[in-house]
Amino acid sequence: MPPTEEAWQRVSLPGGRSCWRQVLRVPARDGVLLIADVYADRPDPGPGPVVLERTPYGRREARGSDGALGGEDPPAPETAAEVFTRGGYRVVRQDCRGRGDSEGTFVKYLNEATDGYDTVEWIAEQPWCDGRVATMGVSYSAHAQAALASLGAPHLAAMFLDSGGFASAYEAGTRMGGAFELKQATWAFHRAKVSETVRADPALRATLDSEDLAAWFTRMPWRRGASPLRFVPEYEDYLLEQWEHGSFGPYWQQPGIYARGYYDAFPDVPSLHMSSWYDPYVRTATENFRELGRKKDSPAYLVLGPWTHGRRSDSFAGDVDFGPAARLDGSLAENYAAMRLSWLDAHLAPRGMAEPPPAVRYFLMGGGSGRRTVEGRLDHGGRWYTAGSWPPEDTGIRTLALGAAGTLSERAPQDPVPFLEYDFDPRDPVPTLGGQVTSGEPVMSGGAFHQHPDARFFGASEPHLPLDSRPDVLVFQTPPLTEDLAVAGPISVRLTVSSSAPDTDFTIKLVDVHPPSEDYPQGFAMNLTDGILRCRYRNSFSDPEPMVPGEPYEITVEAPDIANLFLAGHRVRLDVSSSNFPRFDVNSNTGGNEVGERRKVVATNRVHVDGSSWLTLPVLGRKGTPHA
Repeated sequence: MPPTEEAWQRVSLPGGRSCWRQVLRVPARDGVLLIADVYADRPDPGPGPVVLERTPYGRREARGSDGALGGEDPPAPETAAEVFTRGGYRVVRQDCRGRGDSEGTFVKYLNEATDGYDTVEWIAEQPWCDGRVATMGVSYSAHAQAALASLGAPHLAAMFLDSGGFASAYEAGTRMGGAFELKQATWAFHRAKVSETVRADPALRATLDSEDLAAWFTRMPWRRGASPLRFVPEYEDYLLEQWEHGSFGPYWQQPGIYARGYYDAFPDVPSLHMSSWYDPYVRTATENFRELGRKKDSPAYLVLGPWTHGRRSDSFAGDVDFGPAARLDGSLAENYAAMRLSWLDAHLAPRGMAEPPPAVRYFLMGGGSGRRTVEGRLDHGGRWYTAGSWPPEDTGIRTLALGAAGTLSERAPQDPVPFLEYDFDPRDPVPTLGGQVTSGEPVMSGGAFHQHPDARFFGASEPHLPLDSRPDVLVFQTPPLTEDLAVAGPISVRLTVSSSAPDTDFTIKLVDVHPPSEDYPQGFAMNLTDGILRCRYRNSFSDPEPMVPGEPYEITVEAPDIANLFLAGHRVRLDVSSSNFPRFDVNSNTGGNEVGERRKVVATNRVHVDGSSWLTLPVLGRKGTPHA
């Protein structure tokens, strides 16, 4: 029996426009019904290409990441859909399993491969579909796209993945360098509060409303029954299951969170991958672009902006402004909807109604005045460039050695001091100040900030001195640059380290240090990108090994890609420490379980600076090709 469908209904839109909507009940292979809406320019339309978006946030809910359109910021789903229906497409928006009106139990990420595959193939059989189903969406909706592609959905026609689509969730988005990204904890709590179970039980909603999430972050790590999710066990279970799988293994190789293992199965279709410098999915976007472009005949595209997660209509991230050209709107397209429609038209419309864009469009931050804007942000500036690959074709490698005097130099250090040493106390972790963070409120927010904490930042305490004043933060920096230096690509740091503990973490942070000015008398230390490595995983994410206390080890700490112009007079700075909380969970230094460990011990950590530790920068030979 086909699913029962409601009649087509006319939906009125601003400006006297309208579109038509019908409710769909899509059967998954296990019999669960997934509820969706289909939008068209008329009732009972003939066959045409379909654009599918799957979401856990409510298929009829507006989201800030959808951008601005026609005065609506963000636009209602039907307003955004009408842009595509007017262009000849049908648009399907579907609630993910266990979310919105769809049946079943929600388990983050792990049902999206089969549910998405089943949805694409069901849509392809409908009379209003011509057999071609494209996908689009931001964040979770991008993860859902890569998930269904991992199973090789035959009728998939194109993918527009924005800020998501896990290449490997273990290495970006859920864990990094073996550490757990705690945005997963804040996301789980906020989604639990609006889950069907909680919405149906006023007492349970009141219970969750009374939880102090920030206070719970002072009681890490959480345990079953000892977390703010203890009254919603299905959410507590899936979160702690993610957290407890510390080693890379079968759990992390499932379709939906490990595209890397399924690229050969991806349909050979055009794909666009978008992310931003202050987004957790930079590494995902660049890897998916590179690998699909290499393995498939269909074209792949990459767009990298200076925004936080999904905020492509902003010119700023955190306390830093990149100028009006930073906005997608007016720079890359009229608006986000127009950009997606043009891209789909270039690949799905008869004979191609639009020209395909350059393979790579990226925003090189930097070049601004360094003054304070009217809104109170640092004017860092920047502009768009194009390239044929990522990193850009003219990128070379420059290595800078870490010196005991806090130097970064192309020459090996001559200082007789062989190492720098500090005590890492997991009870007093280094606070997170911006970075590639999303969904972290109320304990963290993404973006670029002066690395000098104030009362806005979780974990910061009086007297609010700069991070480089902490004894557990090692700072290495160049002298003021005598000429501009453009960097574009991934960042890595090779460290020779030792520790008094059987396991500990090492973190890195790349910083652009603006010189002192009238507006910023102490200068402005602007974070660019950061990374972490849990030392038990120094040789293999699959087979953790304890450290021998006092034994030196060579490790590589990687940080996601960046594109930044360090102006003459600025300094390149590298911070090395052992924590970045609450972005990442804090190592107890005991070598015990990463979840539920009750003990914490101080580790004495050493970084050897005798020429065996260095920063690798991807340096542009020129500043790239300006984007017209």
